[in-house]
Amino acid sequence: MTDRHTQHKALIAPYRAAQYDFPDGGVRGAMGAIFAPDALIQLAHPFGTMRGAEAFYDAAYAPLLQAFPDLERRDHIVMAGTTPEGADWVGCGGYYTGTFAAPFLDIPATQHQAAMRFHEFYRFENGKIVEFQGLWDIPELMMQAGAWPMAPSLGREWHVPGPATCDGLVPGPHDAAQSQITCQHIIDMLTAMKRHPSQGGPEVMEMPKYWHERMSWYGPSGIGTGRGIDGFRKWHQIPFLAGMPDRGQYVEDITYHFFGDRNYAAVTGWPDMIQSITHDGWLGIPPVNKKITMRSLDFWRLENGKIRENWVMVDLLDMYDQIGVDVFRRLRDFNKARAGFDPDTGKAL
Repeated sequence: MTDRHTQHKALIAPYRAAQYDFPDGGVRGAMGAIFAPDALIQLAHPFGTMRGAEAFYDAAYAPLLQAFPDLERRDHIVMAGTTPEGADWVGCGGYYTGTFAAPFLDIPATQHQAAMRFHEFYRFENGKIVEFQGLWDIPELMMQAGAWPMAPSLGREWHVPGPATCDGLVPGPHDAAQSQITCQHIIDMLTAMKRHPSQGGPEVMEMPKYWHERMSWYGPSGIGTGRGIDGFRKWHQIPFLAGMPDRGQYVEDITYHFFGDRNYAAVTGWPDMIQSITHDGWLGIPPVNKKITMRSLDFWRLENGKIRENWVMVDLLDMYDQIGVDVFRRLRDFNKARAGFDPDTGKAL
């Protein structure tokens, strides 16, 4: 008998396949077949929260398809598992790609192939998706269009790869024992990381115990990639903690859920972090002394008992919105000098 996690991955397969050939693939029909009528949809800023597949398609996919007429979806991670709370999730990581032929969210078209990374999580009940959490790397599109209006990244900006082992489309049957071991490794690692800086220096995080010496930390656009523990600390962790040293102190106010599938683990949360931008500020943002929430949807891959790869998505646009910075307005200000955009509003003509 097929286990339910393998069944859930099979149920979502026609939806993913329809999005591979978007214009002719019957995406609306595939979404209607798998989403519950009142499914909770939570998508990255500026899309926000909505209900049901129709609203999801009309608000997000329709304009994306208009901008990318040959749009296709490519998954490099598809995994599934149960959280400690008993919820069943499928996690998908990959990117949408195609010819960027028309503006999207007032991001100028390039007329070249472009890619936008996604992390999408689907919660199943009774064979239907009842909740969706998704982060689309919209800043990545801005960068490819030469229109990212905020501070440059410290990490490496590039086309983030899928798993080095090419095994991210995790097959069945579900291995509950191995999945639990993987999840516990991640939970123990995060517990150790939270000890710093309140309980000591970098040594209290015991990073060599949990992370492979050749680890790759694939951050979202706006932060970038760090290679190895040293690269991770230089290009993300040190600036992050310098600007928000109170991270990890408000766990009672957030919700996050871990699930695993063999040597992969994932975390969902909306939001799953709370901290304050103080001290040195962050990403070029001055210390606004304001507490913010952050949405992060992550995947980890273990190799020989240590984390070799970590894919991280953070809703940076929502974070900017919380501190009163409208990234899209600043984008439109840049667009006022571009052909095909209104010189007064910066919106596409």
